[in-house]
Amino acid sequence: MKQYIGLIHKDGESDFGVSFPDFPGVITAGKDLDDARVMAEEALAFHVEGLVEDGEAIPEPSSLTEVMASSVNRDGVAILVGLKTEAKKAVRVNVTLPDDVLQRIDAFAEAHGYTRSGFLAKAAVKVMELEAT
Repeated sequence: MKQYIGLIHKDGESDFGVSFPDFPGVITAGKDLDDARVMAEEALAFHVEGLVEDGEAIPEPSSLTEVMASSVNRDGVAILVGLKTEAKKAVRVNVTLPDDVLQRIDAFAEAHGYTRSGFLAKAAVKVMELEAT
Protein backbone atom coordinates (compact mmCIF):
# COMPACT_ATOMS: atom_id res chain seq x y z
CA MET A 1 0.00 0.00 0.00
CA LYS A 2 1.36 3.41 -0.96
CA GLN A 3 1.56 6.02 1.75
CA TYR A 4 1.38 9.75 1.15
CA ILE A 5 2.29 12.54 3.50
CA GLY A 6 -0.60 14.49 4.97
CA LEU A 7 0.00 17.72 6.86
CA ILE A 8 -2.19 18.40 9.88
CA HIS A 9 -2.97 22.04 10.66
CA LYS A 10 -4.96 23.54 13.53
CA ASP A 11 -5.98 27.16 13.94
CA GLY A 12 -7.54 28.31 17.21
CA GLU A 13 -11.00 26.83 17.64
CA SER A 14 -11.07 25.15 14.21
CA ASP A 15 -11.11 21.44 13.45
CA PHE A 16 -7.88 19.63 12.58
CA GLY A 17 -7.29 20.20 8.86
CA VAL A 18 -5.29 17.86 6.63
CA SER A 19 -3.71 18.77 3.30
CA PHE A 20 -1.63 16.69 0.88
CA PRO A 21 1.48 18.21 -0.73
CA ASP A 22 1.37 15.58 -3.50
CA PHE A 23 -2.26 16.53 -4.30
CA PRO A 24 -2.62 20.33 -4.16
CA GLY A 25 -6.17 21.39 -3.38
CA VAL A 26 -7.13 18.14 -1.61
CA ILE A 27 -8.03 19.03 1.96
CA THR A 28 -10.19 17.56 4.68
CA ALA A 29 -10.75 17.99 8.40
CA GLY A 30 -11.72 16.13 11.53
CA LYS A 31 -12.97 17.13 14.96
CA ASP A 32 -9.95 15.45 16.65
CA LEU A 33 -6.68 13.90 15.48
CA ASP A 34 -8.10 10.40 15.05
CA ASP A 35 -11.05 11.73 13.07
CA ALA A 36 -8.70 13.85 10.93
CA ARG A 37 -6.63 10.75 10.10
CA VAL A 38 -9.71 8.75 9.09
CA MET A 39 -11.03 11.64 7.01
CA ALA A 40 -7.59 11.99 5.37
CA GLU A 41 -7.66 8.34 4.28
CA GLU A 42 -11.15 8.78 2.82
CA ALA A 43 -10.31 12.04 1.04
CA LEU A 44 -7.13 10.59 -0.45
CA ALA A 45 -8.89 7.42 -1.68
CA PHE A 46 -11.78 9.43 -3.17
CA HIS A 47 -9.44 11.82 -4.97
CA VAL A 48 -7.25 9.06 -6.39
CA GLU A 49 -10.30 7.10 -7.57
CA GLY A 50 -11.40 10.24 -9.43
CA LEU A 51 -7.99 10.63 -11.05
CA VAL A 52 -8.05 6.99 -12.16
CA GLU A 53 -11.57 7.37 -13.53
CA ASP A 54 -10.44 10.44 -15.48
CA GLY A 55 -7.42 8.61 -16.86
CA GLU A 56 -4.99 10.89 -15.02
CA ALA A 57 -1.62 9.79 -13.67
CA ILE A 58 -1.21 9.18 -9.94
CA PRO A 59 1.95 10.83 -8.59
CA GLU A 60 4.48 8.80 -6.67
CA PRO A 61 4.59 9.72 -2.98
CA SER A 62 7.08 12.43 -2.08
CA SER A 63 9.60 11.77 0.64
CA LEU A 64 9.33 13.51 3.99
CA THR A 65 12.58 15.31 3.17
CA GLU A 66 11.10 16.66 -0.08
CA VAL A 67 7.88 17.79 1.61
CA MET A 68 9.55 19.46 4.55
CA ALA A 69 12.09 21.22 2.31
CA SER A 70 9.31 23.65 1.41
CA SER A 71 8.87 26.36 4.04
CA VAL A 72 5.13 26.38 3.27
CA ASN A 73 4.83 22.87 4.72
CA ARG A 74 6.76 23.43 7.93
CA ASP A 75 3.80 24.76 9.91
CA GLY A 76 2.01 21.41 9.64
CA VAL A 77 2.58 18.13 11.43
CA ALA A 78 3.40 15.36 8.95
CA ILE A 79 1.55 12.04 9.08
CA LEU A 80 1.57 9.06 6.72
CA VAL A 81 -1.77 8.40 5.07
CA GLY A 82 -2.24 4.99 3.49
CA LEU A 83 -3.88 4.86 0.08
CA LYS A 84 -6.66 2.32 0.59
CA THR A 85 -7.60 2.04 -3.04
CA GLU A 86 -5.77 0.20 -5.75
CA ALA A 87 -4.56 2.87 -8.14
CA LYS A 88 -4.45 1.54 -11.66
CA LYS A 89 -1.47 2.57 -13.67
CA ALA A 90 -2.23 5.17 -16.35
CA VAL A 91 -0.50 4.52 -19.66
CA ARG A 92 0.14 7.22 -22.24
CA VAL A 93 -0.97 6.29 -25.77
CA ASN A 94 -0.81 8.04 -29.11
CA VAL A 95 -4.15 8.10 -30.94
CA THR A 96 -4.91 9.56 -34.35
CA LEU A 97 -8.33 11.16 -34.78
CA PRO A 98 -9.90 13.43 -37.39
CA ASP A 99 -9.53 17.07 -36.33
CA ASP A 100 -13.29 17.72 -36.22
CA VAL A 101 -13.86 14.66 -34.01
CA LEU A 102 -11.12 15.75 -31.62
CA GLN A 103 -12.63 19.24 -31.41
CA ARG A 104 -16.04 17.75 -30.56
CA ILE A 105 -14.49 15.45 -27.94
CA ASP A 106 -12.65 18.36 -26.32
CA ALA A 107 -15.76 20.57 -26.32
CA PHE A 108 -17.93 17.83 -24.83
CA ALA A 109 -15.32 16.87 -22.22
CA GLU A 110 -14.85 20.47 -21.10
CA ALA A 111 -18.59 21.14 -20.95
CA HIS A 112 -19.11 18.07 -18.75
CA GLY A 113 -16.10 18.44 -16.45
CA TYR A 114 -13.91 15.72 -17.95
CA THR A 115 -10.36 15.75 -19.14
CA ARG A 116 -9.86 14.49 -22.70
CA SER A 117 -8.28 11.28 -21.35
CA GLY A 118 -11.00 10.84 -18.75
CA PHE A 119 -13.77 11.25 -21.30
CA LEU A 120 -12.18 8.85 -23.81
CA ALA A 121 -11.64 6.24 -21.09
CA LYS A 122 -15.21 6.56 -19.85
CA ALA A 123 -16.62 6.42 -23.41
CA ALA A 124 -14.57 3.32 -24.23
CA VAL A 125 -15.71 1.51 -21.09
CA LYS A 126 -19.35 2.44 -21.82
CA VAL A 127 -19.18 1.08 -25.39
CA MET A 128 -17.52 -2.14 -24.19
CA GLU A 129 -20.23 -2.59 -21.54
CA LEU A 130 -22.96 -2.07 -24.15
CA GLU A 131 -21.36 -4.54 -26.53
CA ALA A 132 -21.05 -7.14 -23.77
CA THR A 133 -24.80 -7.17 -23.17
